[in-house]
Amino acid sequence: MKAIVCYVRPHKLEEIKTALVDLGAMGMTVCDARGCGSPRADDPDWVIRMPVRTRLELVVPDDRVEETIEMILRNARTGQADDGKIFVLPIESAIRVRTGEEGEIAVT
Repeated sequence: MKAIVCYVRPHKLEEIKTALVDLGAMGMTVCDARGCGSPRADDPDWVIRMPVRTRLELVVPDDRVEETIEMILRNARTGQADDGKIFVLPIESAIRVRTGEEGEIAVT
């Protein structure tokens, strides 16, 4: 399993959520976030901006990672700077608190 954590423009959330559900995503966590990227080497007047972004987290089986990332890219991309970032992290284990179920069944 992998965790996919992405930061996207807030106005793109609805279409990303709809596409994730169509893809079969079972759950996700969404919250507001602020942050900034690295300064550009060719811009001596770079100013730190902290635009609001939406943080979206979900856990997917290893065999669904690529199609999930492609779908997020397709629906999040505007072609402008600051479209966001996607991070993929390994998940060692998952446990459903209510039942004690472990593994992929705990996230479905």
